[in-house]
Amino acid sequence: MPVSARECYTELPSTQAEAIARARAGAPDGLRVVAERQTAGRGRLAHTWSSPPGGLYLSVVRRAPPAGGPILSLGVGAAVARALAERYSAPVRLKWPNDLLVVQNGRARKLAGILADEVDTPAGGRAVVVGIGVNVAAPPESFDPALRERIVSLAEFVSPRPAVREVEELVAEAIDGAVAALDRPGAAGTVVDACRRLLYGQGLPATVDGSLHGVITALGEEGELWLSTASGPVAVRVGDLVVEGS
Repeated sequence: MPVSARECYTELPSTQAEAIARARAGAPDGLRVVAERQTAGRGRLAHTWSSPPGGLYLSVVRRAPPAGGPILSLGVGAAVARALAERYSAPVRLKWPNDLLVVQNGRARKLAGILADEVDTPAGGRAVVVGIGVNVAAPPESFDPALRERIVSLAEFVSPRPAVREVEELVAEAIDGAVAALDRPGAAGTVVDACRRLLYGQGLPATVDGSLHGVITALGEEGELWLSTASGPVAVRVGDLVVEGS
């Protein structure tokens, strides 16, 4: 869809917070909020998102599709993963529920993270604000030392390094495609199937919230993750997943 508006900032606390405020105030469908740097970038479950210059920090306001929740963030993740793989030959996988990883030589490192927040609009409908951070070309030394071994940037395996604006256009198009797909009746099953093909960790041991232990077996029809545990199959709908050995 055409870009109805694009707001670009040198610095923001959070593109997601700014876009949510805009959506609640009646922002047009398709509004993009972009920042070169975030001072209070937000991840899932109150995690922070390190946001030095050289990354893409983007939030998009869209009319909420009928199928939302976990399927929306997973569907966006799968669409962005496919787009990056096609453009840059990047070996991108989808980690439940909202991360994109590059897996090389058995090592998984984070490339991107996704948020999806639904809010009420002044017109009485619902909007979804899809936020994404992509490590495009920020130098490793710009991240906290504890993060450097766990993240990867496109610049590490794409030559010449892509421009952030180029990645923005690619990612924004993928987000629009994912939201449009979920707006079609009966589309959720097709989106889940696409996510299953890219799911990282199936067959590997994992821990949720530091207490639930099991082996990842499947992605369910509603976007839930199934684990085989000592007490039987368990469906996980929310939580902090750590895939062991990654």
